[in-house]
This record gives sequence, structure tokens and C-alpha cells, in this order.
Amino acid sequence: MTMTVIEKILAAHSGRDQVSPGEIVDVVIDARVARDFGGANVVKHLEDNQLSLDDTSRTFFTFDCNPTGSDQKYAANQHKCRMFAQREGIKVYDIDKGIGTHILMEEGLSYPGSTAISTDSHANILGAVGAFGQGMGDKDIAVAWHKGKTWFKVPPTVKVVLEGSPDEHLTAKDIALNLLQTFGASTLLGTAIEIEGEVVEMFSLDQRITISSMATEMGAIIILFTPNKEVVRYCESRTKMKVDPVIADADANYKEVYRLDVSKFSSRISLPGKPHDTSAIPEGKIWIDSAFVGSCTNGRIEDLRATAAILAGRHVAEGVVLKIVPATDRVWQACMEEGLLEIFKSAGALISNAGCAGCAAGQVGQNGPGEITVSTGNRNFPGKQGQGEVYLASPSVVAASAVAGYICSPDTVPETPEKRPARSKDDSAGQKMVKELKNRGLRPSKIEGRAWYIPMDNIDTDMIFHNRHLSITEIEEMGQFTFGNLEGYEDFAKKVKPGDIVVCGKNFGSGSSRQQAVDCFISLGVQCVLAESFGAIYERNAINAAFPIMESDHIASLHLEEGDLISLDFTTGVIRNLTKQITIESAPFSDVQMEIYQNNGLF
Repeated sequence: MTMTVIEKILAAHSGRDQVSPGEIVDVVIDARVARDFGGANVVKHLEDNQLSLDDTSRTFFTFDCNPTGSDQKYAANQHKCRMFAQREGIKVYDIDKGIGTHILMEEGLSYPGSTAISTDSHANILGAVGAFGQGMGDKDIAVAWHKGKTWFKVPPTVKVVLEGSPDEHLTAKDIALNLLQTFGASTLLGTAIEIEGEVVEMFSLDQRITISSMATEMGAIIILFTPNKEVVRYCESRTKMKVDPVIADADANYKEVYRLDVSKFSSRISLPGKPHDTSAIPEGKIWIDSAFVGSCTNGRIEDLRATAAILAGRHVAEGVVLKIVPATDRVWQACMEEGLLEIFKSAGALISNAGCAGCAAGQVGQNGPGEITVSTGNRNFPGKQGQGEVYLASPSVVAASAVAGYICSPDTVPETPEKRPARSKDDSAGQKMVKELKNRGLRPSKIEGRAWYIPMDNIDTDMIFHNRHLSITEIEEMGQFTFGNLEGYEDFAKKVKPGDIVVCGKNFGSGSSRQQAVDCFISLGVQCVLAESFGAIYERNAINAAFPIMESDHIASLHLEEGDLISLDFTTGVIRNLTKQITIESAPFSDVQMEIYQNNGLF
């Protein structure tokens, strides 16, 4: 049987000669990582369940969300992880190192054909070197630390062939935004994407990292590149061993093959709220208050060189704050050696130590209410990078905009800055229910409850459970913040009742790998979430927490109204609107989902 890249990697790490899409396999994990976000919960799970560690040489902490420890709870969680690491002999890449997924490549821990998991939803960035990387919740990570492996459903693979010659000014971020414009947030949901083509062969590692880092925003499991000679040499220099890339069979079976002409791609920005809602750079002026260059998407040395090329001999516009955060300390050191830091400082930029920065509520990059930011990050969900509005763009566009004071391309930066126009002013009952369920033994395979119908697609984890609450580790405290960042449903936690069933549209739970976005529903006593489809990491987190989720393409056929009584049968997949006597069918729980559900969780 012929296989795609993802199928070959998963087969090799599960002791199988071959695997097929839809199969569930136990995958040995080469690098098992917890960050300062989620790390303390991983430790808690291990200690509460008295779990040992499988192999400390493959087990790591990376502190990249808040590498300054400027938040008291983050500082406490980092200290807890350090103490655990000292006791167990675990390597810690501490606050001076940078973004964990980048560290895995720099330190030779991830390389072509290898596997890695992290509490980072962008661990799939490792597809840039032809490795399998996945963001997972803290329960998943804890079990992988204990067993050395975890279950995974083999995804279908699609192939994207990039044809033609791109414009010389087109950046990797532009390519990523054009892909988002083409496919949106859910067309390729749950798939592994292989990108190939003559132009792809010329992509540098930094360019591949930028594109791979936005697989999550496309709803995909991972974007995989077959390593070229440059990437192979890089990985061999880091691993100190010979590296053999994993290559798809010539007659591998793909779910779909897409051919896109990159000569038609253009420089783009993402409009606030949705990374896939992209636009050409507007002719009218969108004045900005701040600009950010960094993140796992655009914090590499090539990104910062492009930024410096725009800033050299110029200064940030009056009233604009420019924040620059290298991805890793190696990149930071390279900036210093090449004189880029001097250029940044002379231009009036704020430079921070390496880390995730704004999009992880980290050391710099957050904005305030009413603030307009242009950012090189990968997400601009409401509230993700602060309370203001965030546009996504390439480093060149961000740097040009910081100088101009409004969003613009590098070739339209005015010689003399324009003066900006004046601006106008613009419950405990749920926990009781959970405990009762845990004490009943066999859990019900059929449930009934009142429907909370929220007919919206792409409800991401920041809308479900905002990142400003990520330091909360007790489930009892989480419920009060559920949907606190979802417009129109900010009072959900006060109105929902134990036993209710939440019903939503496509791609529910897209975004970050945070377990709290599942646990907050458990805290409130919500029985289940029914959606047309789920984000891949969210689906795993819910299953592993024994929180029931079901999906169906035919939810609209139920003709739901707020308060309708519905029933769901996890064994048969039958869903009924009992109020209107309408029945639809969906996929029942898989054997793995039912086993974990009846076990009250992965542990």
C-alpha cells in the first residue's frame, strides 16, 4: 500500500507497516513538551494520578508564553515546573531561550520524520522540517510523559501544488494569507496538507516555518513540506546525525489535489477578528496605534532582516508604538551581531527578549480597548492579542505601516510622515452534577437536555475561554468565564443550567490548545457540545476529558430554537429534536471515545 508523508510517519511510530485515514493508532512521541502555559497542569495530572515518566531524555519544559514571569500566576506555574524538573531530571528551556517549537528545531529534537507534541496549538509548525508536530491539551501531554506515546487518528491528506512564479515582493506570510483566502478556516479541516511545487523547492526554512505555522488557522492538522537540501543540512547540523526525509509515494492516495497559481497571489492583510478574512492592502488609510513583529510565525532572522531593511534610516511615526520580539535567543543574538538591534532602537522600536509575546498574552504585544494594531502574528481573534483590533500582515508591511502611521506596503511609505487626523472618543451546581456522574459508574450513552443554539461557525478557544484566564488551574473556577469573549453570549455562564446541551456550527473550538475551553463546560454542568465540526485539538481535548461531543452536517435540519429539548445517542449517533419530533443521524462515538468517556477521562 502506498502512503502519504503523515501516514508514513505515523506508521513508523506505531509499529505498523501501513496506516490509513480514519484509523486510530498509538504513536510513539520523540519529543514531549509542556510550556509554562499548561505545564503546571501537566505536573498536577502526573502527581494527582501518581504517574511515572517514561523517558526523561525525551521530556522537556519550554517557557515561552510569559518569558519575563511578569504575571504572578505564570511565575508561580513556572516555578512549580522548575521544581518538578529538578526532582525528575527533566531539561528546562527556560525564559531566556525563546519559543518552544523553534527550540525543538534549533536543538535537533525535531527533524524530518520525527514526532513531537506540546501544549502549543502551533506545534504543527514542525511540518516545516517534515516532522509531525501536534498541539495537545495537558491531559494528553501528561499521559504521553507517562507512556511515551498517545493515540491519534490518522488524518486524510490533501496536496497543494504551487505553480507559477511569485512576484519578487511576495513574502511567505503573503502566501499563507492567500492560502487562507482560498481555503478559509474549515475547507481543509482535519486534514494533513502537503505543499509542493517548483517554487516550494526554493523556500528557505524560515519561509516554510511561516507557512506551516498557519495550518491551525486553516483548520488543518498540519502543513508538511518535503525538506530540500538546505533544510536537510540544517537539521543534520542540529542533530549531529544523518537525516533522511520522509517522502510521499508517487501514487499515494490524496483526498484532494489543489493546484494554485502563485503568480496570482498578492500582498494581503487579515482583517480584525478572522485570520482567513483577508484583503488586499487598502488604498484608504487605516491609521494604527501600534505594530508588532514577532511570534512563531514571523520572529525568525529573515523576518527581522526584512523589518530592518524598511526601518533603516527611518523612524516610527509619532503616536505609534512598534514592538519587536525575536522567536529565539539565537535569533536575538544574530540580530545583535548583524547590527539589527541598533537599527530597531534608532527607529524607536521596543525590543524584548525572545518568546511568544503578544499572541500568548506574554511579555509585550497586547493592545488596549480601541487600539488598532498591525501584527505579524498568526491570530487576530477578538481578544487574542488584547482588547483592540488586530490586522495581520507580513514583517515588511508591519514595518512600513509603523513608519507611515497607517497600513501600507513598503513601496508606498511617504517620504515625509503625514500628520494623523484628530480622533473622536469613541455555579457550583455544575460541579455537583459532574461529581455525581463520576460516582455513578457506567455513564449514560443517551442524554436529553435543553438546547443552547448558537448558529455560528469558527467559535475559537479565545471566544470560549479567554487567554487572560489561562493561569486558572481549578475546574471549579473556570465556568464563570465560559463564552465571556463571544459577542452576544457574554452572560452565558449566568444563564446556562446544568444539563443543557450547546449546539453550534462548523469548526467549533478552533485556535489554541487550551484544555480550559473544554473544562469550563464541565464546570458549568453542560452535558455535551453538538457542532457541525470541531477544531482538531479541541476534539482531542474534549474526548480525553470525557466531555461528550458529537458532530453532524445536518444540524440545520433539526430546526432548533432556543430551549428545544433534544436527545443524543452516543452509541447509535441518532440525534432528535424532541420538541419538534425531528430526527437526524450522525457518527456514533468511536471505540476510543466511548472507552475514555466510560472511564471518566484519559486517566
